[in-house]
Amino acid sequence: MPRLLKYRFTMVLLNACLALVLWGSVQAQSLGDTVRAESKINQDAGTSQQRVTALAQQAQDLLAQYRSVIRETESLKIYDDNLARVVTDQRYEIQSINRQLAGLEATNRGVVPLMLEMIDALGQIVEADIPFRLHERRMRVARLRDMMDQSEVTASEKYRRVMEAYQGELEFGRTTEAYSDTLPTTGQTVDFLRVGRTLLIYQTSDNRTTGWFNPTSRQFEELPERYRLEVRDGLAIARNEKAPNLVMLPVPGPEVVP
Repeated sequence: MPRLLKYRFTMVLLNACLALVLWGSVQAQSLGDTVRAESKINQDAGTSQQRVTALAQQAQDLLAQYRSVIRETESLKIYDDNLARVVTDQRYEIQSINRQLAGLEATNRGVVPLMLEMIDALGQIVEADIPFRLHERRMRVARLRDMMDQSEVTASEKYRRVMEAYQGELEFGRTTEAYSDTLPTTGQTVDFLRVGRTLLIYQTSDNRTTGWFNPTSRQFEELPERYRLEVRDGLAIARNEKAPNLVMLPVPGPEVVP
């Protein structure tokens, strides 16, 4: 082969090799760029996914808060409706109380004179009755009269105490008792036996003198000797010292109205 031709062929091979090297270098650079670009895409996708996840969690939190606010709002609405009904009822109650207070003064004007009349009547009952526990009962009537002038005692409390005094007087008619007190005629301390409001008998502590209050003459009078043991037994029964038993006592007969 001629030298010149061989030289040219060599140059062509060198150029071809150089071209292949350059093309490989270019391809390698392009592949690297592609890998880096894909890596960046994957990185950006991960970041975006994290952002999406965070936003989704935030949306879930906001939804939970919204539902909680809705429930609280409904609860507050129910409470507010109930409170409105309570306030309305309280207004009606206040109006009713105001109407009652308006009529209270008129009621007091009618009740106070009635209570004063009842106290006077109670005093008359005490004086007209057989004279048992006379001082105690008179003092109770006096306290009631004093109470009526006390401003710190309410009208209802005054009425309660007056009715309580009447109740006590009614109880006297259904009970029997024995007690010690001073005999008005002699000033001597004797034992009294009261049988309801019907009979008041006395006996000295030595059992020598026995007497009674005569409702006809309204005087204390001595009784015959035959009543001494009966009265003694009656006193013992009233004190619960003996079992209940039948005793013969002088009972005043009915009055004949002319």
